[in-house]
Amino acid sequence: MASVLVVEDDQFVRSALIRHLTEAAHTVRSVGTALEALREVAHFRFDVVILDLGLPDLDGSEALKMLRGITDVPVIIATARDDESEIVRLLNDGADDYLTKPFSVEHLSARMAAVLRRSRASAGEAPPPRVIQVGGLSIDPLRRQAELDGAPLDLTRREFDLLTFLAGRPGVVVPRKELLAEVWQLSYGDDQTIDVHLSWLRRKLGETAARPRYLHTLRGVGVKLEPPGGSRSGHQQGHQR
Repeated sequence: MASVLVVEDDQFVRSALIRHLTEAAHTVRSVGTALEALREVAHFRFDVVILDLGLPDLDGSEALKMLRGITDVPVIIATARDDESEIVRLLNDGADDYLTKPFSVEHLSARMAAVLRRSRASAGEAPPPRVIQVGGLSIDPLRRQAELDGAPLDLTRREFDLLTFLAGRPGVVVPRKELLAEVWQLSYGDDQTIDVHLSWLRRKLGETAARPRYLHTLRGVGVKLEPPGGSRSGHQQGHQR
């Protein structure tokens, strides 16, 4: 049994999905807009989201990016669009699978089962991450919590991933191409994406590009994170949380 959020504005399709998933013993919540979906995932924990692209308030591809900013929940795209380049783009943007309408309930069930197996296996096999300490920064990858000088940091999913990746390599200049591959899971992309997230992250760390404390950009090379003063000693604690 899984907790499922159905994001679908077509009432007929929505009702059919709810009926099928409920009959399969899943717990189902449903909404018809992207903004409602964002509110749902912010307040409830789901095992999988089934996301339609043709939403009335916001295109589903934009909704996917916004969802990925706040949650790691597996997302299955369900839409009538079948353009291969768009499918690739959606998968690169964080979708876990893709179904083209019309599809059978059996097909949906099989895709859901596969996504849930991968998600649960990944959660079960990953070793407990260590708490990362860099200067006044403390990052707990397991709980996805970060603090600066003892104060909690309110970070989006991508900001947390970016900070954790850099903090795991203190003092090391990480090329932008590597950041795109490891944090965004993209083989190529626009450097502006990195710059925007770095700018947001700097603001929350109480610094600017002109007056960096932790985040240092080397033009044409990459980005590094190191504590004020450059000391890298004791950047990881040996205990498990």
